[in-house]
Amino acid sequence: MFDGYIFTEGSLSNVEVDGKVIGYEMRTRIPYYRGIPLSMVHDVEVEVDGTAVPREDIRFTADGGEHWWTLAEMETVTTFRWEYEDEATVRVLAPGGLAPGDHEVLLRVSARVAYIPVPFSGEMRRRVTIG
Repeated sequence: MFDGYIFTEGSLSNVEVDGKVIGYEMRTRIPYYRGIPLSMVHDVEVEVDGTAVPREDIRFTADGGEHWWTLAEMETVTTFRWEYEDEATVRVLAPGGLAPGDHEVLLRVSARVAYIPVPFSGEMRRRVTIG
């Protein structure tokens, strides 16, 4: 239902910090019709060219990069809400980032919400080109 919002088109790029490419990131929107605390984000999964990214290499921000959380840290963040209209950023720590060329990238975001007993997910697979 919300799959079309999961992976913002044109948002994937390598990330450079202090002159070094530390990984890559993409933007996403919440797979639900209203905001939730970060602790209710059940999981964020990334695959590149068929290979899953380890959870410990994924970082998440929903405030424009002021605060970055690991997925494990997000489980305890009850005071910060990811609102429906806010775009979040998923960053993957991968020294050197993605190599130039075409890549198939899958982003899946799962959430736990009130009145639904199991987490539900939205996902989007995109073919992206790194220049």
